[in-house]
Amino acid sequence: MRLTGKKVISLVHHDFEDLELWYPILRLREEGAVVHLAGEKAEDEYIGKYGVPAKSDYAFSDIKGEDYDAILVPGGWAPDKIRRFPEVLSLLQHFEENQKPIGQICHAGWVLISAKILQGKKVTSTPGIKDDMENAGATWYDEPVVVDGNLVSSRRPPDLPDYMREFIKVIEQK
Repeated sequence: MRLTGKKVISLVHHDFEDLELWYPILRLREEGAVVHLAGEKAEDEYIGKYGVPAKSDYAFSDIKGEDYDAILVPGGWAPDKIRRFPEVLSLLQHFEENQKPIGQICHAGWVLISAKILQGKKVTSTPGIKDDMENAGATWYDEPVVVDGNLVSSRRPPDLPDYMREFIKVIEQK
């Protein structure tokens, strides 16, 4: 298994895009990674846009960047909630400063915008936030997946296989 010994934190909040949360978690676990979920509260249940639940292991405030090798930010409407937590923004800044893998898909770019880590980056996202991404200083591409150093971004659920193939490669290289 390619990611044995790696630890990944995935952020979660209500109205996450079900596939964009669970597909990456399951793929990483298939590769041997330990994946934890962090939400506003520890051991709280969050419901996805289509009704799939996810239970957090930890609260955002419990997470230390140095304890993890990579971070995932799912899409859906959850990013608009997730980006309101200063501890999440600090966590993403830690991952960027230390060049640890950051995965973001769909509307997850909103969280990275709020963390102010997109200046000069090449990214993709759902086309609906293209202007937001560009206004944050990123160069936006309409491609299934874009890799820029430690940042792996993707557009939407049909792109998940390409997204995870590249995200796993980036984790392996770190």
